[in-house]
Amino acid sequence: MPASIRGTFQGTAQAFQDSLKTKASSSVRAVRRVHRARHSVRELHPPITILSTLPSAGVGAILALLLFHIELSVIALIGIILLIGIVKKNAIMMIDFALEAQRGEGKSPHDAIYSACVLRFRPIMMTTAAALLGGLPLALGNGTGSEMRRPLGIAIVGGLLVSRS
Repeated sequence: MPASIRGTFQGTAQAFQDSLKTKASSSVRAVRRVHRARHSVRELHPPITILSTLPSAGVGAILALLLFHIELSVIALIGIILLIGIVKKNAIMMIDFALEAQRGEGKSPHDAIYSACVLRFRPIMMTTAAALLGGLPLALGNGTGSEMRRPLGIAIVGGLLVSRS
């Protein structure tokens, strides 16, 4: 074949390839938007504390995808964004209760976060377990169309297993 002949994607395939180039910036924008929405609804809580829960979840999702030899597709990215929402909600719930105990009851920061952990453990574990068990059929399924849903389930399950909240 002559060197002047080249194959390229066109149409929908080209649009899909272009969308894959912006995955990292999409993840960053998702975290920013969730944080902005949180800030507009209520007072600004310590953002470093809340955002510190996200890296372990993201690393868990990426490691799970690597372990199963699955590419970071748009569907896997949707799973990571869903995972970010779950983990961030758990952290916000914990920080809300700790700040309330600190302000309302005059507890020290250590005692406030300890009491928040004790009080919010069950709801956080229920949310995490529901998401984890809901992701398992997606990750383990082998029916029609399962190859499209598998990255979503693996990203969610892997991220929740590794995350700190």
